[in-house]
Amino acid sequence: MNILITDDEQLARERLHSMLNELSHTVVSEAANGEQALHLCEQHQPDVILLDIRMPGMDGLEAAHHLMQLAQPPAIIFTTAFDEYALKAFKTHAVDYLLKPVRLRELEAALAAATRLNRVQQSVVDKLKSETSTPLYVSAQVKGSVQLIPFEDIYYFQADQKYVTVSYREGEVLIDDSLVTIEQRYPQLLRIHRNALVATSYIAALEKDTEGRSHIRLRDCDRLLEISRRHLAEVRRWLKAQGSA
Repeated sequence: MNILITDDEQLARERLHSMLNELSHTVVSEAANGEQALHLCEQHQPDVILLDIRMPGMDGLEAAHHLMQLAQPPAIIFTTAFDEYALKAFKTHAVDYLLKPVRLRELEAALAAATRLNRVQQSVVDKLKSETSTPLYVSAQVKGSVQLIPFEDIYYFQADQKYVTVSYREGEVLIDDSLVTIEQRYPQLLRIHRNALVATSYIAALEKDTEGRSHIRLRDCDRLLEISRRHLAEVRRWLKAQGSA
């Protein structure tokens, strides 16, 4: 099999590389973090990725979410030195993992049984990520590739039929996640309408137009977003808590 190794520790990567050579598998490349792993998976299309859970920047749990957006995602085997909570969830839902230090026979067995994550397993990984820390990126399919959008650059999400528009510093892209899923994944968002979530870090003011409708004005963004009557009280409470109203 063609395998991508992802671990922020060079010695760990070297050890895995040596064992994979012994098992006659091909290491197509190595990554030190989740961002590198995603780009290398698109480039090399490995059969399997050995993915460390705890890494600086984009960790393994977030990387797994973005990897599943690929047209041909690899099978994922997580590697970790600890995190009993994650391991319990993995065991319950048959998510593949290896404990560090990885042993040759355990690696061989895991590779023999490796399969792509199904929807239930992916939801477990997403849930674990949301309970530990907020993802750093939103991923979108653009011209056959996965584009990573830094969450800190996003102004708002707006639903329109089956797609959601992500508005950010560089423009707009479409994603197929639901607003409910996005809202659960990113607690820094504030719902202002049944079809709109805004990044609280960009909220500048609440304004009313000549017809008495309320809107949110965002910093660095020209568009005014309408606030529904249902969510107006919640928006006002948030602004008051920030000392803005």
